[in-house]
Amino acid sequence: MPSSAPTPPDANLLRGHLDLILLSIIQGTPKYGLEISKLAQDATNGYFDLKVGSLYPALHRLEKAGFVRSEFKSGPRSGNQVKAYTLTESGGRELATRRADFETFTQQLSKLWTLAGGIG
Repeated sequence: MPSSAPTPPDANLLRGHLDLILLSIIQGTPKYGLEISKLAQDATNGYFDLKVGSLYPALHRLEKAGFVRSEFKSGPRSGNQVKAYTLTESGGRELATRRADFETFTQQLSKLWTLAGGIG
């Protein structure tokens, strides 16, 4: 019996971590927008359901910052051209920095939970 999808994150929480999520997904082989969205959804049982209205502006922002580059490739099914995104060298450094920052953040937050006697 498949488990039910978790409640999606608050929009502000997602927005604050969207670049980290996208850079994490894009590392490795080139990926196109719909593929990125599907990978996020599949890997998290629907928790990260990236919508077009936030996905593509974020990808364009990351490209403008030099963290990803894009090129047109043949799509997997139709053969139509799709824009595939690849992590750049500076994008790899940015991903490592953001992961370390996130790890530090969660460790420090955990200390607060312990101080407050836990959550729940």
